Amino acid sequence: MPLNSTPTGVQPSRQPERFDESDVAAAPAPESAAIQSRYGRTPARRVRDRRILWGLGGVFVLVLGAWVLWTGLDGASTQIEARDIGHTIIDEHSVSVTFEVALPVNRTASCAVQALNESYSVVGWKIIDLPPSSLYNRSFTEVLRTTDLSNTGLIYQCWLT
Repeated sequence: MPLNSTPTGVQPSRQPERFDESDVAAAPAPESAAIQSRYGRTPARRVRDRRILWGLGGVFVLVLGAWVLWTGLDGASTQIEARDIGHTIIDEHSVSVTFEVALPVNRTASCAVQALNESYSVVGWKIIDLPPSSLYNRSFTEVLRTTDLSNTGLIYQCWLT
């Protein structure tokens, strides 16, 4: 079939193509340089905006990297671990608490030991100073005086001093 011929049974159109008014309205009108500069859409503004965004991105990356180094790779931070071993109720006004502490060698620490009654109220409290030692793991037993009959004694918290 030749290019300019119409298939059989189809009437050729008399007007080649028509545009609706909606097609004309949807096409953006070209903007002049005066309008672009009035609303701040100049090439210099775009370059400045890009530089600002790159600068803010760089600052974000630097802050994130510093935070990762400070929190994750800081090998100077030391940790202390305390674990309850057991307790013995001696009488109505005293309890013996045995606990184990793992702390860095030749460092001093303090631990808070507490005694609780049946309603989980603190009825005895004592802060113990641990001397430096060449051992990493050490076990301690402390006797706490209580204001009421306790049903448990345990380590509350330990910290380096």
